[in-house]
Amino acid sequence: MIAYLTGNFTTKTPSFVHVDVQGVGYEVQISLNTFSKIQDLKQGTLLTHLQIKEDGHTLFGFSEIAEKLLFIQLINVNGVGASTARMMLSSMQPSELSIAIASGNTVALEKIKGIGKKSAERIILELRDKMVKAGHEQTLQGFAHNTQEQDALNALVALGIQKNTAEAALKKAMAGAEEKSSLESIIKKSLQYI
Repeated sequence: MIAYLTGNFTTKTPSFVHVDVQGVGYEVQISLNTFSKIQDLKQGTLLTHLQIKEDGHTLFGFSEIAEKLLFIQLINVNGVGASTARMMLSSMQPSELSIAIASGNTVALEKIKGIGKKSAERIILELRDKMVKAGHEQTLQGFAHNTQEQDALNALVALGIQKNTAEAALKKAMAGAEEKSSLESIIKKSLQYI
C-alpha cells in the first residue's frame, strides 16, 4: 500500500495531479477540495489510497487526513464507488459532509450529483452503523437540539477521532474562539489541536 507521496507537482488539473517522486511519475486522482489546497503549490505531500481492481490500479490523493478517512468510509458503503466518493468530496468539505451524514441530512447529500434519495439514506445508515461498531457511543440523533459545541464534537467523532481526543481538542478550540464563530471554523480549529 502506498500511504503518501512527496514530490513535485508536474501537472495539476481539478481531477488529477502528476507527482514526480525522484524521477518516478505517479498519476493521482484528486477531489476539487484537494485541488483547491494544492493548486498554488509546486511540490508537496499527498496522502494516498491505492485501489486495485481487475482492470487496473488507481491512486487517489488527499491533502488532509480527514478527507482520506472519509473517502475510505464512503467507498466501503454498498453501492458507493470511488468516483461517487470523489464527487461527494468535491461537492462538500469533509467536515460538512461528515456533519450531513452524522445528522442524517439526506437533503444535503441529494444535492450532490449522482446521489439520489435511496443512495443518501444508504450512506447515512451504513456509516452510522460503522461508527457505532467502532465504539462511538455518542448519539447521532437530535442534532437540531444540540449546542454548537455538541455539533462540533459529533462531527469530530464522525471523522473517526476518538471521543476523548476530540473533546480535549474542542475545549482548546472553544477557549480561543470568537463568540460568533461558525461551526466549520470551530471544527477546523479543533483539528489543529489533534
